[in-house]
Parts: sequence; C-alpha cells; structure tokens
Amino acid sequence: MLEKVKADDFSYIYKLYMNPEVNPFLLYEMMDSETFRPIFDDLLKDEVLYLYKEGTKTLGMCKLVRQKYRDEHKLYLGGVAIHPEHFGKGFGRKMMLEIIDFCREKAILRIELTAAVHNKKAIQLYENVGFIKEGVLKNYTYLKSKNQFIDEVLMSNLL
Repeated sequence: MLEKVKADDFSYIYKLYMNPEVNPFLLYEMMDSETFRPIFDDLLKDEVLYLYKEGTKTLGMCKLVRQKYRDEHKLYLGGVAIHPEHFGKGFGRKMMLEIIDFCREKAILRIELTAAVHNKKAIQLYENVGFIKEGVLKNYTYLKSKNQFIDEVLMSNLL
C-alpha cells in the first residue's frame, strides 16, 4: 500500500536515502540528518513522498510528482527505493504495480522516470512493468562526491 509520508517518518526516510546501497541511485548526496531535514520538510510540504508498505511493515518509498496545467495527465516518478533488507523478494515489482494502479485511479495517462544507464536492475524492473525507453539524457546527473556526470535513460509508461 502507498501511504503519504508524515513528519514522524523522518528517520526511516533519512536512513533509506542515506543507505550506501541505495544512495548512489537517488537524488541527494550523502549528508547528516541536520542537513537533510530541510529537504525532507520540503518534500513533506509538497506532499510528493510516499512510503510503500505491506501490512504494518514499511518496505520502501517513492516520490510521485503530478505535473500541472497542460501536463496534468503526467506524473514524474522519482526516489524509488526498496530497503536493502527486502531486496530480491519481489517488493520492487509489487510497489511499481501499485504505483501504476494509483496513477490509473488518479486519471494519470503517462508516468515518466529516469534511471542511471548503469542501473540495469532498475531498468529491467521498469521494463517488466511496462515502461519503455525513450532516450538517453547525457550528463544528466552530477555526482558531486565522485566529481562525475552520469547519463540517465528516460522511460515512460503510457496508461
């Protein structure tokens, strides 16, 4: 089940974003919790951050950013992460299918996302649930900690 993040979810979200197995594929560099707090507060205010749960167990998270005006039929999906202790158990696929159902319920016709070209597992997951590659965005993300730009593949799912 997808559930909007609340203020008291800070610790879980911070630890997942900063997990060394997850962080290289997400938007934010490694940082202490005090530095992350204003980022979390903005995400909370914008109401775009969701937890993925099964029963009472929190398994992961995602950002669902509905576009506006002429683009209101689109949603940008970002920050997709399953906690490493749940890797390889099919929860990523379940979460993606739930996101797709959520979008259908909200009359969203297009889901967009980007993934690092070297993130083969994520790309394969997205393709397995109906996303298609639309192109490669050159030097799209800058990894400050590595002083390196990476290319990302742009993918979409037309519902």
